[in-house]
Amino acid sequence: MTDARPFHFKHFSLYHHRSTMKVGTDAILLGRCVEVKPTDVVLDIGTGCGLLPLMLLQKGVCHVDAVDIDAASIKEAILNFQVSQWRNQLNAYCMDINEFAPGKCYDLIVSNPPYFNRFSKCDSERKSRARHNDMTLSYEVLCASVCRLLKPVGRFALVMPVNASVEFLKVAEHNGLFLQKRMTIIPIEGREPNRFNLELCLAKPSEIQEEEFVIRDGDKRFTQQYYEFLKDFYLGF
Repeated sequence: MTDARPFHFKHFSLYHHRSTMKVGTDAILLGRCVEVKPTDVVLDIGTGCGLLPLMLLQKGVCHVDAVDIDAASIKEAILNFQVSQWRNQLNAYCMDINEFAPGKCYDLIVSNPPYFNRFSKCDSERKSRARHNDMTLSYEVLCASVCRLLKPVGRFALVMPVNASVEFLKVAEHNGLFLQKRMTIIPIEGREPNRFNLELCLAKPSEIQEEEFVIRDGDKRFTQQYYEFLKDFYLGF
């Protein structure tokens, strides 16, 4: 372990300097917005430093399995899990999701997936692999894996850029996954949205539940909505 400092939340802390993707707003909003049940057994695909499992366990799920193809990320996630109060409710696996065969299906699957499939690759090969879906985890592979591992009445929650969501939802529906909830995320009041938090299921719903979330106001200060939404997680809120 280097001298890097952990990121502190109200009920847990975690290191994220070794992981391909650091603690960020996308994952935090996803972890907060997904609804959970005390009986939920959860899978996190592409866990990175393990932020989503820790957030979901704070919210009260039963157990989380975390999978990532990057060895350094999984090592860091394991460290973060071991020092948390939920250490006995967590497992971490370093493997390709195509090879993951846990012998069970999940009530909830979450993912902050690679999605920059048409943009310039990062200088770092590890970071590129984490962020670009044409390298290791295409939409097709992700959706097929979710369908294989999700219970018939389970939910799949993920964050997706607005400009990538149309293509993703087409692939998802082709694989039998249907949109049931969408949170539209606006980075600054008055601007266009840049992210969606999506929830999908295996049965087509009669209607899609819609919600809008604004992170910062016109003066670039966090909105009251943001403070209220994350007050159970962020220190100082």
